[in-house]
Amino acid sequence: MLSSCLHTVVFYIVLIISMRLLGKRQLGQMEPSEFVVTMLVANLATIPMEDPSLTLFHGLLPIGIVVAAELLLSWLCMLSIRLRRLLCGKPVILIENGRIDQQALRRNRITADELTGHLRLKEVLDLTTVQYAILETNGNLSVFLYPAHQPATAKNAGIQAGKQYLPITIIEHGKLLTENLPLAKKDEKWVERVLKSKNSTICETFLLTVDSADHILWLQKKN
Repeated sequence: MLSSCLHTVVFYIVLIISMRLLGKRQLGQMEPSEFVVTMLVANLATIPMEDPSLTLFHGLLPIGIVVAAELLLSWLCMLSIRLRRLLCGKPVILIENGRIDQQALRRNRITADELTGHLRLKEVLDLTTVQYAILETNGNLSVFLYPAHQPATAKNAGIQAGKQYLPITIIEHGKLLTENLPLAKKDEKWVERVLKSKNSTICETFLLTVDSADHILWLQKKN
């Protein structure tokens, strides 16, 4: 029983490390090869967890080989366009200059209903407003409207848009993130002054952020 629990904990940690090594795209939009590797690693981990007679080495070895092979393949794909296209395919234009490419839809086994459904997800109801629709290698649909139907930007309207600043989290869930203080060019005395003005403490703070323009967001933790 203890051996099974140990195996489970070890493989849980190994799977997390493996996903981190494979990159964040594993958790978002995946290429076909990445999806296969993710499923394969998960299945390989279940075998030693269900069979305590297998040693940790025999369970970890195939996972290590698969992860190493995927990392090597990803590196080779960066060097070779042909290999990248072979494994990942290439983007396919489904709508070009407002014309739907029915052959491209058939080749990719996409129905008209599926196409309009993807367009609705992009908040597009009128097909005639779409100039280009491109099926990306990760399965997402990139949609580009005709210029006349694109939302007006501040530049189009002749409005001087204000600058944007990235907020940096200083306190989260009652914990001070000291590593973020240098990024925000602040110190703990500044934190004390802000909290004093709010009649609060670090433990009572749910969220505290600040940006380069000294815009402060403070939220109190609910009891």
